[in-house]
Amino acid sequence: MEFKLSTFITCLFAIGLFQTSQAQDVPGRKYIDKLCGCYSVNFRYAETFSPDPHYKYHDREDMNALELILPIYASDKKVEMQHLLIVGDSTIVKHWREIWEYEAQEIFEYQGDRKWTLRKLKPEEYKNTWTQTVWEVSDEPRYQGMSAWIENDGKVFWENTANAPLPRREYTIRDDYNIMRRRNRIELKEDGGYVHEQDNDKINKKDGKETLIAQEKGYNTYYKLEDKECAQALQWWEKNKDFWATVRTNWNQYLSQTQTVSIKNKVDDKMLHEHLFALWREWKDQKIAADQLNQKVEEVIGKFR
Repeated sequence: MEFKLSTFITCLFAIGLFQTSQAQDVPGRKYIDKLCGCYSVNFRYAETFSPDPHYKYHDREDMNALELILPIYASDKKVEMQHLLIVGDSTIVKHWREIWEYEAQEIFEYQGDRKWTLRKLKPEEYKNTWTQTVWEVSDEPRYQGMSAWIENDGKVFWENTANAPLPRREYTIRDDYNIMRRRNRIELKEDGGYVHEQDNDKINKKDGKETLIAQEKGYNTYYKLEDKECAQALQWWEKNKDFWATVRTNWNQYLSQTQTVSIKNKVDDKMLHEHLFALWREWKDQKIAADQLNQKVEEVIGKFR
């Protein structure tokens, strides 16, 4: 049967995860839906400036990918999306995850060195805003930013500034900075795609003092494709979603009980996603019983807290 992402979303509506009439009353809600679908993505990054005249600029990056952005939960004020990369003809890679929440009343702010602190927001701060929460491939936290969706002069966009850890493309190859201050702008396009534009500061924070190392321009373009181009990613998710649901539940329980998050970079010389993907392979090969999975996941993630 031909895959239809639109059919999948309709199924979400049918089982009560989403209330169409309520969503229409939430400012900006209709724009969130436009971020889901099958896309050809072009990721481009280039360092543009450094205050240090001796700074050696890193090579530019230009990457292409096929990606499914799949709604795994939807309500009138919250949408959760899983990104899945399609590599080659048949390889699926679990990518990052994002949650959009309307008028979220608290936010975890990144402090550097893999530490986050919870801040309660004032009503005037969160009124009419959508908070985007971005999670790593391991479902550990990355960053949160909030803003209202704006429609003006024929453009529809959302933009904010948020501190974040080093991106995956850099945290394995450099340690000269520990905070990326991301200025994110997501702009919807008439062809059904969108652009994620970034103006990033690479900052080294030490003893409360911030030093700008370099600035970077990011320009990620999402070109909308027919749903059938991402059929294999949806099939992969259906087979593996239970494992990652267990991982998400473990993180959610932990985050709901703490105001400070600190995550180790490596345990046994491996990052968290390496440990989790190894555990996922065992689960996929039926080497872990269903009633043991939660305990196994909790043990792995617990080593990094």
